[in-house]
Amino acid sequence: MHSFEFTRPENTAAAINAAAQAKTAQQGADIRFVAGGTTLIDLMKLEVEIPARLLDINRLPFDKIEAMPNGGLKIGATVRNSDLANHPRVQRDYSVLSQAILAGASAQLRNMATTAGNLLQRTRCMYFRDTAMPCNKREPGTGCPAITGSNRTLAVLGTSEHCIATNPSDMCVAMAALEATIHVQGRKGERTIAFGDFHLLPGSTPDRETVLEPGDLVTHVTLPAPRSGSRQVYLKLRDRASYEFALASAAVVMNLAGGTISYVRIALGGVGTKPWRSPEAEAALTGKPANAANFRQAAEAALRNAKPQSENKFKIELAKRCLTHALRTAANG
Repeated sequence: MHSFEFTRPENTAAAINAAAQAKTAQQGADIRFVAGGTTLIDLMKLEVEIPARLLDINRLPFDKIEAMPNGGLKIGATVRNSDLANHPRVQRDYSVLSQAILAGASAQLRNMATTAGNLLQRTRCMYFRDTAMPCNKREPGTGCPAITGSNRTLAVLGTSEHCIATNPSDMCVAMAALEATIHVQGRKGERTIAFGDFHLLPGSTPDRETVLEPGDLVTHVTLPAPRSGSRQVYLKLRDRASYEFALASAAVVMNLAGGTISYVRIALGGVGTKPWRSPEAEAALTGKPANAANFRQAAEAALRNAKPQSENKFKIELAKRCLTHALRTAANG
């Protein structure tokens, strides 16, 4: 690990001003915010990330979970994953989020990992994490050896000829289904970002993963008021039952009216280059009876544009079955 400067900004303005000096907010940034450090420190040890300066934001006032006047929920950027998953309001009204967080990592990591850190979690692609290998996400223009190499765990949705890396987050899949909003402060003031607009597809610039700019600091995430009577399920399929990333996962938020699906939100994990909301699957189900045929039809719609590589074609059928089972579970209450 290279040497670096470690500082604790006194307030939010000082943190933003310090971070605004960074050359970029994306891969290769020379200034990074740090809270739990469960991903960043790993990448620094591997020399994938080599920041010259770390800004510790743990003392800033972003560690609360608070009810909002509109009935929604405000989640601070430095709220630990364990606290979020086990919060009574989250378990009661946003259970898909609690399920997703508890399906990820280990208890020890959840005790350190934060909300904003999870939003910014980076891929587990072996080529990205190995500096001896080329990687367009790590060093633009060097190529993507995963396309012709080891790609069993990588994405089948949202890929490009430049990158097929999978977004690894469980929490983000649930937040996509819950239609969360991300709140950011930066040099240009405060702004809100719809969850679906926060992460970027790789396209020809896979090194740019989010819409954040230098100096931008995620301060909190808000969830809309919960839907009365909603049925929520997060299902994760993986190679082993503990401390493993998803091969395929599904987050479902559903309301039924007399056996008909009146409302549904669906997001997939483990198969996309970003947390993968599926409006195609939602459209296939809304207003339809909650039955096996319609669940399968929705799963087909969700994976219609999947592009498998040499080793991960199995993910397409796996994701379809994962979503179908999650929908059935939600419908059965």
